[in-house]
Amino acid sequence: MTDETRDSNGTILNDGDSVTLIKDLKVKGTSETLKRGTLVKNIRLTGDTGEIECNTKQVKGLVLKTAFLKKA
Repeated sequence: MTDETRDSNGTILNDGDSVTLIKDLKVKGTSETLKRGTLVKNIRLTGDTGEIECNTKQVKGLVLKTAFLKKA
C-alpha cells in the first residue's frame, strides 16, 4: 500500500489540483451546504491520505474527505 492521496475514482491527487464534489456536503459548524458539482481549485494535501485541505467561496480552511471528490 502506498501513501498516495486518491479521489473516489482512484485517480492520484496532487497539490494545486482542482476537484469536483460528487455529493452535497453539509459543513460542520456553519449553515452552509456545498452542492454536488462544486469545483474546488488549488487543493493542498495533508498528512492523511483520506483528506485534503481547500478554500471555497463560502468557507475558508476546509478539510474534505477524498471519498466525496473526483479530479476535475
